[in-house]
Amino acid sequence: MQKTLSTLLLLFLSTVVFSQNFTISGYIEEASSGEKLISANVYDIKSGHGTITNTYGFFSLTLPKDSVELTFSYIGYQTQTLKVYLDKDINQTIQLEPYLELSEVEVVAERVEKIEESSQMSQVDIPVEQIKKLPALLGEVDVLKTLQLLPGVQSGGEGQSGLYVRGGSPDQNLVLLDGVPVYNVSHLLGIFSVFNADAIKNVTLTKGGFPARFGGRLSSVLEINMKEGNMEEFHGEGSIGLISSKFALEGPIRKGSTSFLVSGRRTYADLIFRPFINAFASDQGVKTKIKAHFYDLNAKVQHKFNDKHRLYLSVYSGADVFYNKFEEDEDIFEGGIDWGNTIAALRWNYQINNKLFANTTLTYSNYDINFLAATEFNDGENTEKFSARYLSGIEDFAAKVDFDFIPIPNHYIRFGASATHHTYRPGALALKGSDGTFELDTLIGSQNAYSMEYSAYIEDDIRLGAFKANVGVHASAFNTDGHWYTSIQPRLGMRYLLSNNLAIKGSFATMTQYINLLTFEGLSLPSDLWVPSTEKVKPQNSWQAAFGLARTFNNKYEVSIEGFYKEMKNVVAYKEGASFLFGLENDWQEKVTQGNGEAYGIEVFLQKKKGRTTGWIGYTLSWNYRQFDELNGGRRYPFRYDRRHDISVAVIHEINDNISLSGAWVYGTGNAVTLNVFRYPTDVYTSGTGGGTPYLYFYEIESGGQKNAFRMTDYHRLDLSIEFRKKKPKYERVWTVGAYNVYNHNNPYFMIASSDYDPDTDTSVRKFKEISILPVIPSVSFGIKF
Repeated sequence: MQKTLSTLLLLFLSTVVFSQNFTISGYIEEASSGEKLISANVYDIKSGHGTITNTYGFFSLTLPKDSVELTFSYIGYQTQTLKVYLDKDINQTIQLEPYLELSEVEVVAERVEKIEESSQMSQVDIPVEQIKKLPALLGEVDVLKTLQLLPGVQSGGEGQSGLYVRGGSPDQNLVLLDGVPVYNVSHLLGIFSVFNADAIKNVTLTKGGFPARFGGRLSSVLEINMKEGNMEEFHGEGSIGLISSKFALEGPIRKGSTSFLVSGRRTYADLIFRPFINAFASDQGVKTKIKAHFYDLNAKVQHKFNDKHRLYLSVYSGADVFYNKFEEDEDIFEGGIDWGNTIAALRWNYQINNKLFANTTLTYSNYDINFLAATEFNDGENTEKFSARYLSGIEDFAAKVDFDFIPIPNHYIRFGASATHHTYRPGALALKGSDGTFELDTLIGSQNAYSMEYSAYIEDDIRLGAFKANVGVHASAFNTDGHWYTSIQPRLGMRYLLSNNLAIKGSFATMTQYINLLTFEGLSLPSDLWVPSTEKVKPQNSWQAAFGLARTFNNKYEVSIEGFYKEMKNVVAYKEGASFLFGLENDWQEKVTQGNGEAYGIEVFLQKKKGRTTGWIGYTLSWNYRQFDELNGGRRYPFRYDRRHDISVAVIHEINDNISLSGAWVYGTGNAVTLNVFRYPTDVYTSGTGGGTPYLYFYEIESGGQKNAFRMTDYHRLDLSIEFRKKKPKYERVWTVGAYNVYNHNNPYFMIASSDYDPDTDTSVRKFKEISILPVIPSVSFGIKF
């Protein structure tokens, strides 16, 4: 008996010894700059286990004590192999070299995580270099317009940069710049986005199957991360285009430990035309002062204390500035509109041990809009002054902590919590005036509102053979004026890999949104208002389910087919006739109504990421509806951006090391619009003025028609671009020539009603005309890199 126990004990001890596990952890970064590589792949050839780096380039892989052969790979970089006998924990920083020659691009990393291997679905990563090479309106590289080329994503209209994702509206997109929410993402009434591609490291869009770490919006999560700055040497780039110039500089403050990045962009139409306008006005005896531009500034500093501690500070500021002032004799008129964002993030990365990584962040986000109209008249004896200023915006202070815990290769656990303080300025009109005998100083409109939003989450990426799942839960709470809302949101993403490398995927996610954007369907205006959920206005919530297939062919072509269904509750819209401009004396809550939304469809996506020719083809077949008891007689109607068919093709071809061609073609069913379908006369009786004779006259009222019952003409457009690069000893110069809407299709921007007179019948015929604003537009830009 004693001998048997001794044998069992020896067997147990030997099992423990021989199954002893050790961990290799560290960071994967670009060799020349020290930039961390997000979602780089780590794979052990012997065991078949692997992992990917997190948002901060950190990885951890625990394996049995044995000889291992690890490959480290990232698209566009040379694969590194590490052979080691793993008999202790190892902390290793891996540096990958980019491919330099075009011929080498075709031989890319062997072990990049394929679309069928991930449990995540409805997510797309687009390399920033690919975004820069695609054609752009007026040569302005635009991240959001590139995302509009993806299936399930639509633009708000001709030239607009807004995102409408799977039936959602722009306020239902969580847009994060270095983890900070951005509340206004566009310049020039939606024509351009606020993101300068020269300052960006990566872009990821998630349309469904949301992991538990995300919350607060219903329709999508857009993650944009800024570059961190080169740790080893100074680099820069700049360009001059038709409407703007931009620059970016990066380099070490202290080599190997501290670096900086700064970039800027400004349009200069006002600088070009101001001298001509001033000269013309001066001839008329008028003094002028004009501002008309937008700008973006990005800055970031990182400091590496040691291998376990890193500190980052990132800042963004951008605004649209439109202002004019005219002085003639003693009279003055001035007016303008400014709007913009300011955001900041202070982030501390802490590698607690080789399996646990922490990120603590303090964030600030502010969006302001300011309208001004003012006059001053002087008749020599009295001075009359009047000014009206409209103010609105939203401001956030937030703190959050996130943990990544990787105990074994088959589990990747994330958990964390956050708290956000919101301040809402939902619209106030400040009036001031005086005429020497009377003083006016008053404020009309809603008062500031405040709220606190809390959240916590936990999720686990689990792998069991051919089955892989991401299971999690997101919990949130919201308090405003002493009223509490709470929400528990389960999340599930699944993948089963068949023997032929075809993956079957499914996902389910519930989402809750506590803040709302009051906006008009027709146009993205800076006057749109951010407001909280209140006791009267309930939080928006949704659930979305998706099912799909995914596979990679010939290690080059990724193909996915997804079907989705989404229901939304308590979506917000203005009541008929309500707006932010009129009825300021009333509470904004009295101007809105809440209802339901429904969206469903199928998305097909073919993408090629490697080789001389890259790009994608996307197709969406979808339906999108809204229903409000107080709109359209309570009947369900198509959302304005309901598009039955949406097709996009984007292609980039490297002819050689110096020349590349790119093109993008889009087609979409026309937007839904509301048109009046009948007219009727009504009489107006007037008693006359100054003792005049009373009289009766008639005018016509137009009305009728169900909401969004008509369609504009289908939209389609082709954009082309060619890039010429020339490497010099100390710099590289780039010429880019392109054209927007190459075949000059008259895509409708809006519709107007008009009357055409028919002399044969002596009657007028009522017609609706589509107005187009963007014909074929050529562009050229010059840039340098050093």
